[in-house]
Amino acid sequence: MADDDDKKLKTGRFARLAKLATMSAKLSTDVVAAGVKRLRGQEDESILPAGAAEKLVATLGDLKGLAMKIGQQVSMDPDLLTPEVRAVVARLQNQAPPMPWSQVQEVIAQGLGKAPLEAYATFDEKPIASASLGQVHRAVTKDGHEVAVKVQYPDIARALKADLDNLGTMVSVLASSTRMVQGKDYFAELRDSMMDELDYRQEAERGRTFETAARRVPDLVVPKSYDELTAEKVLTLELLHGPTLKEFINELPKHDNAERYRVSRLLLRAIWGPFMASGVIHSDPHPGNFILLPDGRCGVLDFGAIKRLSPAWVDVNRRLFGAIVRGEPFDHIQLSLDCGFQFDDAEGAREFVAGVLDIATRPLRTAEFDFAQANIARDLRTHGLKNTLKLKGIKPPRESVNFYRAIGGMTQNLENIGARGPIKAIYEELLLLHEARIAGR
Repeated sequence: MADDDDKKLKTGRFARLAKLATMSAKLSTDVVAAGVKRLRGQEDESILPAGAAEKLVATLGDLKGLAMKIGQQVSMDPDLLTPEVRAVVARLQNQAPPMPWSQVQEVIAQGLGKAPLEAYATFDEKPIASASLGQVHRAVTKDGHEVAVKVQYPDIARALKADLDNLGTMVSVLASSTRMVQGKDYFAELRDSMMDELDYRQEAERGRTFETAARRVPDLVVPKSYDELTAEKVLTLELLHGPTLKEFINELPKHDNAERYRVSRLLLRAIWGPFMASGVIHSDPHPGNFILLPDGRCGVLDFGAIKRLSPAWVDVNRRLFGAIVRGEPFDHIQLSLDCGFQFDDAEGAREFVAGVLDIATRPLRTAEFDFAQANIARDLRTHGLKNTLKLKGIKPPRESVNFYRAIGGMTQNLENIGARGPIKAIYEELLLLHEARIAGR
């Protein structure tokens, strides 16, 4: 009985916070020891040694929910971890500890009104992927179609709410102490987005929205959803075959630059293409959400974080994108105001905003670019830390949270792939998607 209790998902605010605190104490000891070794020249440059990474994966994998999502984000950052340690933490992207088969059966029976082998012709007990909110099983429908069935963890809604409540308390304290009260608005946007991901019926609908937006990008594949086999906690999608982008990144030495460039192009088109064509963006671009199909196309998964952005935001960012790619002049402060930014001192912020754009748009402005040497995420963090006071006087609109989450995650993936070549040419292709939409082609 004790073992069964240990395997149960912890859902209480304080129980989850206590487990994180215990993990943090253990990791701190490992990190300090690794720091001493680095000073002696005996260790690599990662802030997280391999042993500590294993502890992190074990704890966050057990907790799932927001704690695991944060771990997924850490695993994407090329500046925090060495490739070897990042590969360990990357297991959080689709290899979390699975729930027992008995729980899978219970969730499906409650959602579909049938046991797995009554709803499907075949259903594999062992999951093919396990992530922050649910796990995925291979199955075959009664009419012979291979499908992927995402089954939500029992009580994950309570666990996610507990995590968000804990984080919300910290955000409120931080916002009050730094006078950055807008932090509460951005957290509310993030909270709403994550809680929306719990309803798989909405995810199926968002998948159809993304499929419509991606029709002008023929090398993207969006799996079909099966509504008759979908419920709030069960989602049935067409099964796509191929390695994930995570697997590709973990095996980079096997891939030459030409292949890295090809995959980078697919990723850029997966994030920017639907936005340029229809104003829709995938705001959770961790590498477990992309499948490299045998025919050279890219399959896109996980539609809980699909967002349709406002006309004003879409219009301004398309115009900015075009001006930078074509090398045309633009007033970045006026464009910021046009899409909903607020400034305490707009002119005083001009140099800071120009610096952000200069760093973030490096790949758009040079004919040849090397993502392995880009350092975009690192340089943006440094720029922000150097200008903390100016940041306090800038309030982006709420929807910017998901847009920058998408672009930031995409950039981290591109830096991890490390392709070099005519990257700007890919952005020029993406600009044509927008121009074709205007022309009605």
